[in-house]
Amino acid sequence: MKGNAPERLVSGSDDFTMFLWEPAVSKHPKTRMTGHQQLVNHVYFSPDEQWVASASFDKSVKLWNGTTGKFVFAFRGHVGPVYQISWSADSRLLLSGSKDSTLKQVWDIRTHKLKQDLPGHDDEVFAVDWSPDGEKVASGGRDRVLKLWMG
Repeated sequence: MKGNAPERLVSGSDDFTMFLWEPAVSKHPKTRMTGHQQLVNHVYFSPDEQWVASASFDKSVKLWNGTTGKFVFAFRGHVGPVYQISWSADSRLLLSGSKDSTLKQVWDIRTHKLKQDLPGHDDEVFAVDWSPDGEKVASGGRDRVLKLWMG
């Protein structure tokens, strides 16, 4: 963590929940985060540590306060389970990849709107990530194709 704040961890589970932890402060979770309707596939702190995003088989990406664990917003748009998410370096945009063969690029954290949909894979999208400069995103899927998307 930056500054004097304690280190935080977040864990996701197949029981549809997540826990926010501060291991240096307590051996018990700081809070239990609920809201997903199916198992949680991926949880990820934003680079600025202000947010936690979670991806689930319930076809949603959820946004949580990274300090308190409080629910903020649910991004909906996928029609299949969401496998992976990735933050832009400036923590303003979120990328998600799904079984529905699409990338949702990009969820805007400030407006809570989908900025761009990236169809093009012929099957499930398993991996997504941003280039270091934030100008491109990469995706890989079951179709055995690696795609590079220009911004």
